[in-house]
Amino acid sequence: MTHPFLSDRFSRRTLLRGAGATLALPWLEALPRALAVTADAPPVRAIFISNNLGILPKPFFPETAGRDYELSPYLARLADHRSDFTVISGLSHPGVRGGHSTENCFLTAARNPTASGFRNTISLDQFAAERIGHLTRFPTLNLGVNIDKANRSLAWTRDGCLIPPEDRPRRLFEKLFVTGSPAEVAGRRRQLRERESILDALGDDARRLERRVSAADRRRLDQYLTSVRELEERLQEAGAWEERPKPQPPTAQPSDVTDRAQIFPAFESMLEMARLAIETDSTRLVTLMVDAFATPAFRLADERTTTDGYHNLSHHGQSADKLAQLEEADRWQMDLLAMLLAKLAERREGDQRLLDRTIMLYGSNLGDANTHDNTNLPILVAGGGFRHGSHLAFPHDDNQPLSNLFVSVLQRLGIERDAFGSSTGPLTDLQPT
Repeated sequence: MTHPFLSDRFSRRTLLRGAGATLALPWLEALPRALAVTADAPPVRAIFISNNLGILPKPFFPETAGRDYELSPYLARLADHRSDFTVISGLSHPGVRGGHSTENCFLTAARNPTASGFRNTISLDQFAAERIGHLTRFPTLNLGVNIDKANRSLAWTRDGCLIPPEDRPRRLFEKLFVTGSPAEVAGRRRQLRERESILDALGDDARRLERRVSAADRRRLDQYLTSVRELEERLQEAGAWEERPKPQPPTAQPSDVTDRAQIFPAFESMLEMARLAIETDSTRLVTLMVDAFATPAFRLADERTTTDGYHNLSHHGQSADKLAQLEEADRWQMDLLAMLLAKLAERREGDQRLLDRTIMLYGSNLGDANTHDNTNLPILVAGGGFRHGSHLAFPHDDNQPLSNLFVSVLQRLGIERDAFGSSTGPLTDLQPT
């Protein structure tokens, strides 16, 4: 079995036949980083945002395509940034069907989430973090609003395990900007060293076992040792970052929004934290799931409270009252995205705006929550050095794979990759400037 980072000439079996030193140095420094982005490359970041109940499709999608499209009612709220974003219709994940059960597959494209024994696959952010995560203190940040942390997340490991989102802005602020006392820093370093020693012992035990087990078990041990070495590498990187001071906080510490009815103020607070993390180069990859499904009756911009929970409203059945409440909620979302774009555009990084080096991808696993439709997903891509200002319209009855867009995103991040998930290649209609 060949490690995904390696060429066919370097199999894990070849490496594992060597002495322990062969594993320790070339495995960590030469091979896994062979396809990684270097620190010398211009920084490009990405913020991936999803509302797991989506938005109303009719007011979102433009009726015309191309560069001269007429802004839809929702996109009109982003009019000041028209040249900085692209709206895309006719995208979905092939084989990812099952209504709400697809929410965890938005960044993975894992097929058949309702099947017995389903196991998710690696998410786009984690895949990218394997290549560029070492360049920042935090390889990725996975955030959530009103989220059921035990069951929902945009971020998934290579083994298909959920990464629990952070849902408290105050705690995230401390993680980003508060160094702690010398004793606390020393304690974290000691914990890292202890973990490394445990991994060393586990690796030694596995190598002794390898000579006495079947070929199938050796393959399993092979995979295990690979995971051990990759984890050791991450621990070493974490230890190196402990030696460096954290950035000075550019703003005051935020307060947590604990009232689940205040979903959009909480969303705004998390978007602000995502921006600060990107702006200080604390990370280059942020995921943020707005868990509308788990949200009860909530406040609208005029302080009115909706007549029902978000999920029940989404099954509007064309009720004029429910549609009106959903439209107010959707407009607030668009306003928050416009605010994020404006702040990213205001910040300069060298001769470019921060927005020009930050991809913002907003979308949902549901094209129409009312009917549990998982096709024609609402997708908005902004910034990141793409040539924007268009509505890219693909057939609604024969969607393009959303993973094609993911490949284009990976390439803009500096990761030479021509496939991800169910992709058939990059989204050629979305070109860099």
